[in-house]
Amino acid sequence: MKFSAIHPYVYLATRYPFAKGQSSSPRICYMSSVYLISGGYGLLLTGGQTLRVSPGMLIHVPPGQLHEWRADAAEPMIHLCCYFDWHPVDREGVFDWACPICYKPEQLKEEMLGPLFPYPLPLSVDVGLLRGWTERFQRFYKAGEFDNEQTFIRNLTIQRHFQEFIDDLLHLLLSGQPIPDRRISSLLEQMEQDLLHDVPKPLEAYYSSLQLSRGHFFELFRKSTGASPVEYMNRFRVNRAKEDLLHSPLSITEIAEKYHFSSLHYFSRLFHRQTGQTPREFRTR
Repeated sequence: MKFSAIHPYVYLATRYPFAKGQSSSPRICYMSSVYLISGGYGLLLTGGQTLRVSPGMLIHVPPGQLHEWRADAAEPMIHLCCYFDWHPVDREGVFDWACPICYKPEQLKEEMLGPLFPYPLPLSVDVGLLRGWTERFQRFYKAGEFDNEQTFIRNLTIQRHFQEFIDDLLHLLLSGQPIPDRRISSLLEQMEQDLLHDVPKPLEAYYSSLQLSRGHFFELFRKSTGASPVEYMNRFRVNRAKEDLLHSPLSITEIAEKYHFSSLHYFSRLFHRQTGQTPREFRTR
């Protein structure tokens, strides 16, 4: 998605208090979602990691990402949450309401997924003063229904307040982080597709395509992602393997082959280095 296409549009914004020990169940949202923890505690399970959440934390989950919320058994968390697209996606006629959520990955309608932000955004940040962010959320509460001739004028006001919120949100999420080099961001998409569908290309193929020297490429890549190209590729493959270990019937050998690891031994060693567990331990935990 190009920056010129960004036109944030919110479908649902609300306050959601969890019950003690409640789980959202593993789920996939069709649109981007943001959660402000306004009280209580809980866990977010996503991407093979478990994040402990507490008041003042703000969480961003991109569309299509499997995740699960689990509330604390004594002090359950309270969400101020919103579900939105970076530019509107027409889902009316496909779903019964404007904020669909998929609980069975095999039934996901991938063509209905919303766009990703052009650059990676952090999973969580600390908002500092909770009251100010609570007031921001309250200005654009929305019920999650499709707009019609009776609601569209009110919706204009909601969307205006929401876009002010997005302005503040991006300043917070990108604070102290220079926007990554566009060439690297485009290359990451190609690299990830290669890792998913083909044997990984040698690094020279990537920096040559950008007409960069090896040293300059490595410098830009680390500045944009926080990792070297090899570290990024291995982390991407291991994270994908985590999802398959938890949610597919593939054997560990088949998963290693799917992501083009040179051997089962190398896959297991790299997996253990990144997670502290073997693939088998991770699957049976």
